[in-house]
Amino acid sequence: MLKTTAGGVAGLSLAGCLETAGSIVGDEEVEPVRIGVLAPDPDSNPTGQSIVSGAAIARDQLNDNGGIDGRDVELVLGDTNGSPLEARRQYQRLILDEKVDATIGIATTEVLMALMDDIAEQKVPHLTVGSATSGASQLVNDQYEKYKYHFRAGPINDVNLAETQIDFLDDMGGEIGWDSVAILVEDYDWTERLWRVYRNRLGDVDVDVAMQRRYPPATDDFSGIYDEVERSGADAAIVSAAHTGTQAVMDWGPAERPFAFGGIHVPMQLSSYYEKVDGACRYAAGYAFATPTAETTDKTQPFVQEYQNRNGGDAPVYTGYIAFDAIKLFADAAERAGTFDPDGLVGALESTSFTGTTGTIEFHDADHEHAHDVIYGEDNVHPLYFQWRENDDGEGVQRTIWPDTYSTTDYVEPDWF
Repeated sequence: MLKTTAGGVAGLSLAGCLETAGSIVGDEEVEPVRIGVLAPDPDSNPTGQSIVSGAAIARDQLNDNGGIDGRDVELVLGDTNGSPLEARRQYQRLILDEKVDATIGIATTEVLMALMDDIAEQKVPHLTVGSATSGASQLVNDQYEKYKYHFRAGPINDVNLAETQIDFLDDMGGEIGWDSVAILVEDYDWTERLWRVYRNRLGDVDVDVAMQRRYPPATDDFSGIYDEVERSGADAAIVSAAHTGTQAVMDWGPAERPFAFGGIHVPMQLSSYYEKVDGACRYAAGYAFATPTAETTDKTQPFVQEYQNRNGGDAPVYTGYIAFDAIKLFADAAERAGTFDPDGLVGALESTSFTGTTGTIEFHDADHEHAHDVIYGEDNVHPLYFQWRENDDGEGVQRTIWPDTYSTTDYVEPDWF
């Protein structure tokens, strides 16, 4: 059952997700640990749905095992509607009216940056689980005492996202026949730093860059762009797309364009995406922090199975894994700190080394340019690349192709080549 106050969402049917009732421990009423969950449109947006459902699974597992230091855990929803203004209103409600001990969530650059001063003013720890902007960590580095309450449990930041793309091309480009690539980046705030990294570092990769294009947000027809990719002779179009991703796929696969397609493509992370686009993404390569079949850590598959049990077989997108991890690592930090004092929690979070569903989560220290961001690397959180393939039953499956640690299959060229 979900119960919220003014401005919240009532009747949300996500695994009976969020509550605001009191907790009972033994025979004595004890104040629960309250965590605010900031998610965009969780009734309809897969990113928001995954945040809420992932957090709810973590809450239930904690409560089944004594909560946090014997106190039950409650989650209180703030539906941001994906709007910076509404996110600020919901954040203030969670802090001032609901008296939460911490907040998690936020899925976009625009919303997170709008909240950074509120987080600083309220001095309540916040764990980001969706936005990749390194602008937040730069604030922590530049003005530590003011902004130290912000941590990014995931994803890796925008600079690291771009570096992962480059690492993939450097390691796998020649092996899979991508000797030259076209870099296509949607022109949104979240890609600003990715674009800079591409421009500065792609020259160091043993793959020729035949074309680089940052295309307008309103792009709804990729025919002209793809004609240019063909003329460039590129073996693959490497995208960074969240908002425009589906149209980019629809103008590639069904048109049987003579180049491969892959990269950071948020819609393709959906386990149901193959069905949604009627197989148009077959042979496309995507970027994720985990997939329904990946065994990133020993916690990944148990979480996926529980998530699917609660959500009619659907698997989470990246925010679901990260929200689950954020709640669990917050609980770990609180128990190590022995307090819910915000400064004590900050100290415990800074010393975190926690194995979650996406890898071993540790944070950069205050002196690092990406202060309080999750660390990217083989021994920490390292995204993977998968390829959409069709199984013998005609169903789409995400097969991991990189890195070797997680790989379950080799890359296969589209059958129309």
